[in-house]
Amino acid sequence: MFELNGKVQHYPWGGNRFIPELLGISNDENRPFAEYWMGIHPSAPSIIQLSKNAFTGLPDLIRSEPFRYLGKDVMHSFGDLPFLFKILDVKDMLSIQVHPSKAEAEKGFDAEEAAKTPMNAPNRNYKDRNHKPEIMLALSDFWLLHGFKNPKLLLETLSHNEVFNNLVPVFNQSGYKGLYQFVMEMPQDEVNKLLQPLADKVIPLYIAGEIPKSSPDFWAARAFTTYPDALDRGIFSVYFFNLVNLKAGEAIFQGAGVPHAYLEGQNVELMANSDNVLRGGLTPKHVDVPELLKHTLFESIDPQVMYTNVDAQETFFECPVPDFSLSFIQLGANESFKCVASGPEIWFVLDGSGIASAASERELQRAKAFFVSAGEQILVKSTDGIQWVRASCQSNSHNEEN
Repeated sequence: MFELNGKVQHYPWGGNRFIPELLGISNDENRPFAEYWMGIHPSAPSIIQLSKNAFTGLPDLIRSEPFRYLGKDVMHSFGDLPFLFKILDVKDMLSIQVHPSKAEAEKGFDAEEAAKTPMNAPNRNYKDRNHKPEIMLALSDFWLLHGFKNPKLLLETLSHNEVFNNLVPVFNQSGYKGLYQFVMEMPQDEVNKLLQPLADKVIPLYIAGEIPKSSPDFWAARAFTTYPDALDRGIFSVYFFNLVNLKAGEAIFQGAGVPHAYLEGQNVELMANSDNVLRGGLTPKHVDVPELLKHTLFESIDPQVMYTNVDAQETFFECPVPDFSLSFIQLGANESFKCVASGPEIWFVLDGSGIASAASERELQRAKAFFVSAGEQILVKSTDGIQWVRASCQSNSHNEEN
């Protein structure tokens, strides 16, 4: 069990207080701290503390003895650590996006490699050959867009908003794919003509504080004011997708092809070890509408919110992929918890303190992260209470009775 130091990503949409305060570091320059990565992804590999003055990269540690640190099953199935663990602080809304399946990611990556598109090129879509399913656990009141509304709700949206009335027959005749493709491929001057009346209506109400966050108008107005130089076609997604509000302790899973966007809040995010994102709007980054449409799941989704069990020491959040599993552990004062890691794990302490006894003792404190090697047996004893999140491989870990 090694102490782990992750890497901060300073994307423009990030907040400037939550992650610095969580990690106990200064931010005198007021930089955006968007994400804290923990894992082996080449864009931001974590550092492992071997001893007081000895450090190494997590990828190097694993490669030194892969069977020891990954375990036989994970080594044979994946060949490396299969997940990427993050803490996010979303101050400004993220892009409308989807993630490809593994098969499609392999095709896309190989095609861009064959075209000799530089890895750091702004128009590069595929950073690796992996899929990117993900689960997020809210650490605060959190807002996101998640999949298409069911037909009844979407028709109500189109019918009750005069700006979208002309889209009703498009949806009735061509369904989700026809509707979305119609607006996403619409010439910009037509987008302007359609969205300008909406902007004129919602922006003054937003500035006056008269629109609740539970209304798509709130997020559309925020997008209009965030990107004032152009009427972004990503606005359509704000009205077509489910608007979901998670409370702290609630989680949601997003698989390949599910269109989504994070809007506001802090969360823990666990995903396959990938950075493949196909964007369709509401971002200064590269937008590739044809590639987005190629991989979008054109069907309605009823958001499945998962909840933390307040009466359980450990709550598991079911993920329908083998790459990762997420659980939330909470102990009261002087309580203990035993577990065996049959595969590699990463722990991140959210609050409180305690002592973890494995091959050696580790002090658990708020914002400390740890890499746990396969086969490790751990006993945690809390002091005044402790909460942490545990990233592992699906079905590769379990807790024991105290």
